[in-house]
Amino acid sequence: MRGSRSGPPPSVVGALTLALGLSGSAYAQLLRSAPTESPAPTPAVEVTPDSPRTSLAEYLQLCRAGRYAQAARFLDLSPQQEANGAVYARKLKAVLDRHLWLDLSKVSSQPGGNRDDGLPPDVDELGTIPSPSGKLEPVRLVRREDGANVTWVFSRPTVARIDGWYAALEDRFLLDVIPEPLQRPGPREILWWQWIAILALSPLLWLGGRGLGWLTRKLLLRIARRTRTEWDDEVVLRLRGPLVLPWALLLAWIGIRLLGLYEPAEAFLVQVLRAGAIVAVFWILLRVIQVGGEVAARTEWARTNPSAPSLLSVGVRTGEVLLFVVGALASLSTLGIPVGSIVAGLGIGGIAVALASQKTMENFFGSISIGIDQPLRVGDFVRIGEVVGTVEQLGLRSTRVRTLDRTLVTLPNGKLADTQIETFAARDRIRLACTLALQYGTTAAQLRRIVEGITRLLQDHPRTWKEVIAVNFTAFADSSLNVEVMVWFETRDFAEFRDLRQEVLFGFMEVVEREGSGFAFPTRTVHVVGPSAPDGLPAPAARG
Repeated sequence: MRGSRSGPPPSVVGALTLALGLSGSAYAQLLRSAPTESPAPTPAVEVTPDSPRTSLAEYLQLCRAGRYAQAARFLDLSPQQEANGAVYARKLKAVLDRHLWLDLSKVSSQPGGNRDDGLPPDVDELGTIPSPSGKLEPVRLVRREDGANVTWVFSRPTVARIDGWYAALEDRFLLDVIPEPLQRPGPREILWWQWIAILALSPLLWLGGRGLGWLTRKLLLRIARRTRTEWDDEVVLRLRGPLVLPWALLLAWIGIRLLGLYEPAEAFLVQVLRAGAIVAVFWILLRVIQVGGEVAARTEWARTNPSAPSLLSVGVRTGEVLLFVVGALASLSTLGIPVGSIVAGLGIGGIAVALASQKTMENFFGSISIGIDQPLRVGDFVRIGEVVGTVEQLGLRSTRVRTLDRTLVTLPNGKLADTQIETFAARDRIRLACTLALQYGTTAAQLRRIVEGITRLLQDHPRTWKEVIAVNFTAFADSSLNVEVMVWFETRDFAEFRDLRQEVLFGFMEVVEREGSGFAFPTRTVHVVGPSAPDGLPAPAARG
């Protein structure tokens, strides 16, 4: 029996709201502390051999491989500093990683550097780094010529500041004691020692989350037992797991601050924590739906209505599926995985129709399968069975393809998910395969020179893929000597491929004509023999 008291009792809903609000404020701080989106991967950039971008890229690559002695040649060292060049290269890399994460696409690719930055010629500034006193000091590259070799190196004033910058790093002690191989970047720009630390701390974070989750559940249960309702008590009792995850994530957020992560690494881990926070919220909502179904099944309406158990079962299952799908999509979207086509296909009306129609259900799940696997996208040129064309729309029920004849073909997603799909948009090169039919008057020497000339033509072409170029004499056909040619062009644009194909075909003709041969056309020679004389010679014509 619950004791009576004056005034309305506190509601557990308010307690849960308060707890989630406190956690939400902490999560809000977590989300504000990181960029809303992870940094885009550095695009492929054009590099000039004697540009600041080239030198900086090579310096960073050598440092990532731990070859600091070689990386030291990109530092303008004084004679006294040359003996410790590798040490300076390593320290500068640590300082840059902590204060100035460099985007190579924004570094000048011109041989003379950036001429519009207001600095003297042959001087480029990468950014600024705070000194131990708080003053911003520049990081600059200068152009150095050694005979015919031109190299951009970190300027001597920049090198002179390295010791002061490095001494001001908070994690300098770790950088000095951790073995150098463990300081190299691993997946997601997380250093190997940081990966080891994350794996080692994960069980401790989970244990800490369990302890804090247990205390939170005890507090909420004490509040819930002071209310007149019982469903809130059951909800709190079911929150053992869902309350562990938020606290573990908060402890992890505190922990990653102590690891001194690089900017892209921290952004990635914060994305993972944000996805985990979304999972925790939907996990709590899932428990609420389950308890709500059990409480509703014990009501007078459920006991007197024969169809109530079935309706409640379908309702709870539908709610669980909806929560799972929405939570999964939200988590995947937070991790940067594109889910736009799936989200576009979801809706209350679509789910209701799917439950009522088997074919519509098949098409709906087909659209989900297509959205997750993404065998095709809007704008892709594809072949689906006998249909060849451009994808114009990916809908909830069907996919529409515009054919080469400008007709519109509608394909149900249910069948499309089980059909072989060939997409031309994903290819990285286009193949040219043809057979040259040469006339039978061509000699063996001419044929050898033709094969060698065509091979040399394709090898010298700037747009061919040099790994595989096949030019071979393949057959004595009925009316021709066949030479098979197979080559790939490094282009994705079919219109450009047509121009390249025409160019090399003209080249094939020039090679054949230059060697004095020609192309054959289907011919047949008929040898007619008349009646033979007794001596084997043709019989003389009859005289009238």
